[in-house]
Amino acid sequence: MNFLQRLKESLARFMVGRHGPDNLGMFTLISGLVTSILGSFTGIGLFSLAGFVLYVITIFRMFSRNNTKRIEENRKYIELTSNWKLKSAQFTKRLKNRKDYKYFKCPNCKVLLRMKRGSGERDITCVRCGHQFKQKS
Repeated sequence: MNFLQRLKESLARFMVGRHGPDNLGMFTLISGLVTSILGSFTGIGLFSLAGFVLYVITIFRMFSRNNTKRIEENRKYIELTSNWKLKSAQFTKRLKNRKDYKYFKCPNCKVLLRMKRGSGERDITCVRCGHQFKQKS
């Protein structure tokens, strides 16, 4: 058994029962890296300190044995970011299809609807609330 295999096995034994990396941990790690780089370029020590604190938080979360609390923190982070990711994906899709479809909101429930461009004025029925209204394309 060579040195690297022994090192890998000892690290695996050390990490048994510990939380390890997750989405929130990667976010804090990347945020720490960005703030540290920002601090080194601007010369403001507060950014470097904030980057160091984010590194410490990342290491603490990875080596923590309180898995239930770390999983709950990660779940909350995913809930916060998933809505943002969904909205940005929808925005890019609307941007790509803007020449083929007209996007508009239902006046009653504010759900986003689309209609093929060039089809004139039509009676629209909202798929969510059933409200009927006229819309031009």
